[in-house]
Formats: sequence, C-alpha cells, structure tokens
Amino acid sequence: MKASSFQYKTLKEAPKDAELISHKLMVRANMIKQLASGIYSWLPLGLKVIKKIENIIRNNLDQNGCLEVLMPMVQPKSLWDETDRSKQMGPELLGFKDRNDRDFYLGPTHEEVITDLCRQEIKSHKDLPKIFYQIQTKFRDEIRPRFGVMRAREFLMKDAYSFDTDEKGLNERYMSMRKCYEDIFNEIGLKYKIVNADSGAIGGNKSEEFHVLADSGEDTLVFNNEGFSSNIELLENDLKKEIHNKIDKNDLSDIKSSHGMLSIKKGIEVGHIFELGNKYSEAMNLSVQVDNKQKFLEMGCYGIGVSRIVAASIEQNFDSEGIIFPKSITPFDCTIISINEKKSVAVREKSIQIYSLLKNRNLDIFYDDRDVSPGIKFSDANLMGNPLQIVISEKNIEKGSYEVIHRENQSKDMVSEKDLFSLFD
Repeated sequence: MKASSFQYKTLKEAPKDAELISHKLMVRANMIKQLASGIYSWLPLGLKVIKKIENIIRNNLDQNGCLEVLMPMVQPKSLWDETDRSKQMGPELLGFKDRNDRDFYLGPTHEEVITDLCRQEIKSHKDLPKIFYQIQTKFRDEIRPRFGVMRAREFLMKDAYSFDTDEKGLNERYMSMRKCYEDIFNEIGLKYKIVNADSGAIGGNKSEEFHVLADSGEDTLVFNNEGFSSNIELLENDLKKEIHNKIDKNDLSDIKSSHGMLSIKKGIEVGHIFELGNKYSEAMNLSVQVDNKQKFLEMGCYGIGVSRIVAASIEQNFDSEGIIFPKSITPFDCTIISINEKKSVAVREKSIQIYSLLKNRNLDIFYDDRDVSPGIKFSDANLMGNPLQIVISEKNIEKGSYEVIHRENQSKDMVSEKDLFSLFD
C-alpha cells in the first residue's frame, strides 16, 4: 500500500483526555477516531490489526472443532426475562423500544440468544457435543468509558458457547478451549497470566481470566510458583485489604500469605472462560433425552476481547517513539522509506521496483511515497510499529545495499538487494 493512497494522518500530540499509552498512540497513529464517549471508528490502519487478530482466533477455533455463527445484535428483552438477567445487569444494558412498544437490548453478550437458538436446533443427544462461536460487536453502557478502546461502550468480541449432556463433557470442552486460548495468545505474542476469577453476572461454578501483564492494567493478580493464581477480588478480605494498601503506595513487591509468597502484578483482561453448568439451559428449557430422561444441557462460555487485545498489546509493546507490534499482528510486514524521491528519479524508480518485488512475494508493504521530510517518515514509521524499515536513498543505491532498521530494538543493517527477501524468511 502506498502512503499517498492510504488514510494515514498522524498527530504529534495525543488528546488531553487520553490517559493510557495505548489510547495516546492509537489516536496519534490514526488507528481510531472517537465519535462519542466510549464509541470509536476504526480507521484502515487499526482495522488491519483487528483483522489479523480475528484470523488468528478463527484459525485456532476452527482447528478446535468450533462452528462459526453470527447472531443478531438486537435481542428481545423477553429472552433476558427468562433468565432474570435483565435485573442483574440493569443500567449496563443499552435498550430501546420499537414502534410497537416492544423492548429490545443491544447485545452485551449472547448466552440467552445462543440458548434460544440451540433449543430450536438441538433435538437429540446425538447432536452433541457442539461449540458455536461468533466475532461480533457488543454494547455495554459503561458508567465511565475510559482508556480508549480498553473500556468502551461499543467493542468487538469473540464469544463461544459449548453444549454437552453431562459435566464430564463440559469439563472436556472447557479444557480444550482453555488450551485453545493459550495457543491464540501465544501466537499473537502476548505475555499473559491465567487466574481464577469471579463469574459475575455471567454466572456458573467456575471461571478463569486471561490477563495481559501490564503496569496500566485495572486488575490486580496474585500468584505463586506452586500453581496458585487468582484475581485479587477472590481473596479473603484481610489479604485483599493488605494488597490494596500496598498498591496505593505503588508497592508491587511479593507478599507473605496463607498461600505462600505471592507475586503481585497488574493485568488487562483479554479473555474469560466459564463453566456455566445448566444455569441457562434450565431457565430456558434446553434439554435432550438421555437414558429415557430429559436432561438440561451443560453449557460453557468463552470470551475474547478482540478490540481490547489491540490496546493491550500496545501497553506491552512500545517505546518512546511509538508502537512495537508483535510480528503476528503488525499492520504491514515492512515500511519502505524513500529519501527525497520527488527530487530523485533514481530513488523513485528503485523504491517502486523494490515495492513491487516485495508485493509479488505476497508481502504486505507500506511504501511511504509522501512528499514530506525524511524526519517525518522515520517518525511515522516508528509510530506505526511495523517490524522493519527499508531505507532507499541515492547513497544506498550507489552502494547497491540498503539500510534496514529493526523496529524492535532500532538496530541497523546494510542489506544487498538480493538479500532483502531473506529478511522475511
């Protein structure tokens, strides 16, 4: 993609209300644009990252035997009344009335909808087990939307739901999805921690959260070397209070407890998995006949914050110059920086030649052909966060080799034209 054809207008300064690094850099890099509080448009650069995350999620879920569906965003309130969750979630639900005075919600999650779908589709135990998933926009009326896309009113989420006839099957599905999540976050290139968690309004007997470790995280996690790991909210009150007091003093040093020595870290929740049991199936009468008896299905629920992953990855991968995306989700494979190509026919022709050669290798290249200073090009390349920058200048052309800058550590190499392709092996 040529920069002159791309929607790419960077900012030198972040908006004053931006608190987190990710929010500042995403706005400056022209990845997102705010429409209203907690509501953002995703611009081409940001959407490229979103699509790469979606592809990683899809590929892993498909390999795990999950089936993709797409459910309505608009949900009848009557479904939520069947489970009594309309009272539980209350003001968090964004609702409206249609012209016939019927109540609807913009879906914050889809447990009721998938249960309704399956009570129409699943007629026998022979139809099971099943895991359905979707990647879709969700809505929650946050009291205080903040931190850019980290805590927004409208966000992109992957939600999946498993159905089994017994607890043994549910546990098998739960563990398979847990492993699948590990594969997803490992492939994306995130440093994360799995912790025991509160099931909240979703419900169920067991749940675990996947947290990207970052100093800016809203959640506090504790864990030891013996396998204990938990969100602080599950701890006994005295220990919880003691840890909160340490955090107030910016003290994240280890603490002695009944669980042994505990490490304290801040985390950003990017995934949450639940064993729901028959909470929804019983409330909504989803059952099949097993051994001549009607049995309510055992359900699991599995969520990933797709848009939140973009921000969380930036919170974990940045420097003073900008974003350093993991290679798996970087917007482009490389940035070509041409130096004074408007004044030099040789630079322009060589830049176009190398751009075409790399594109023909099915590489996604950002060619900065703008009529701006080299300083702006280097600054914007660092801000965007692509892993490599190939610098083309008259001096390099004469030498027959090109300066290659590695974004991760800003190291520089001189690489001959014939060896450029080896950079992407």
